[in-house]
Amino acid sequence: MTGRIMRIEVRRSAVPGIALLLLIAGAALMLTITGGYSGRWTQLAAYARSTLMLLMPLALAGGAWLGRRDRRHRVDELFGTTVRPRWQRSVPLAAGYAVVLTTVYLLTFLLGAPWVASTAGYFPASTIPITAVGALALVAAGWLGMAAGRAVPRVGTAPVLAVVAFAVLTFVPDYVSMSGYDENFTKVRPDPAALLLAPAVDSLDDFRTIPSSVSLLQALWLAALAATGLLLLGAVGRRAAALAVLPAVVGAAVTVPLLPTGGYSGSAVLDPAAVELVCDDDGPQVCVTRAHAALLPKVVGPARETLALIAAKLPDAAPTRVEESRQVVAGSTGSEPNQVRDDGTLVFDALSVGWTGFADVSADELTSSLLDAAWSQECGDHYATFLPRAVVIAWLTDSPPDLGREPTPEERQKVDAALRSLRNLPAGEQRQRVGAARAAVLGCELDRFNSLLFLVRP
Repeated sequence: MTGRIMRIEVRRSAVPGIALLLLIAGAALMLTITGGYSGRWTQLAAYARSTLMLLMPLALAGGAWLGRRDRRHRVDELFGTTVRPRWQRSVPLAAGYAVVLTTVYLLTFLLGAPWVASTAGYFPASTIPITAVGALALVAAGWLGMAAGRAVPRVGTAPVLAVVAFAVLTFVPDYVSMSGYDENFTKVRPDPAALLLAPAVDSLDDFRTIPSSVSLLQALWLAALAATGLLLLGAVGRRAAALAVLPAVVGAAVTVPLLPTGGYSGSAVLDPAAVELVCDDDGPQVCVTRAHAALLPKVVGPARETLALIAAKLPDAAPTRVEESRQVVAGSTGSEPNQVRDDGTLVFDALSVGWTGFADVSADELTSSLLDAAWSQECGDHYATFLPRAVVIAWLTDSPPDLGREPTPEERQKVDAALRSLRNLPAGEQRQRVGAARAAVLGCELDRFNSLLFLVRP
């Protein structure tokens, strides 16, 4: 009987229209940048949470519109004379709205699933609580909006709430975070723990996730906020309204001291399963992280072609295996895995070679990127070695130097002169010099790497 009443309430209210608006907005946001989460479930869950910056204000405004239904139809005084208490009359519509909001959020999440399911290497367990917190956030916003609409049944209540909520979710976290920097843009203090009360996630890199403990605390806070909204919706009198606020106050008082400082970027932790290596041993070993396991079939061919190309010119200093870098973005918590750094391993960064989103990159482009990675290292200024890398890659491939962009005349002249000087050396000395240059890169001796190629004397 209760379910039947709930369905009637939903069908005869503005809930279907609100749901359609939320679904259109969520779909537009999710389908705009599919490359941001392709192949990775954690990033899909995080991106779905980022849509809350728009969906929560809309759910709040939709709740406010529903909350003024009795006043809009001029039956509030009539219903106030009935024996049945207000909360009993409010629960069916509130429950129906919660079910619809949860469904809309899950559908928004699932809209991105086709870009992940076919290529994802694994499904992190943390995806479930991250998604659950997002759904709970919409329910809390919807119930608070219904309470506000009943308390202030004005036409302008819904749009005002939407604007205020959008400003709070979008600009306040940015303002608080930026206030932690000094005039030299140096971070002088971490973001306060209270920022994690906002459920909209900034972003996550491929190897990190939101800890389950943080998701649990956020769920506790949002459940308390939803309880306050529901109690305010059925409250009659000032005392009842004052008591209805207690769950939100207690929830904030309990969760804020337990939440970590630093916002989402500071609280994110390394996902150990994401950085595990998945390898192809049918030939020279080629390894990628489990987070990018779908890349393995695509990279095996170009990787082994790159190894063969280097070995043909540098038989004594060529790498014998390829491995994806597992270097975690600076500022993350949790220990980072040891990264192999030796002459025998070519370490590449999947993100730096344009493979984010598993874009349609050709085998030739992958080979070119891997050749560049053989002369790159995660130390110093990557751009500082841009010109010498162009020289050594042109020497390896017996092709004109490719600067990857429109070079200045000075850069073109410098690279051409260095390449010409290198090729004028005896063959044995060419191999010796380029081998020494690779050793310099692996040792992060970038100045020596530059001098070995640009101070060549034929």
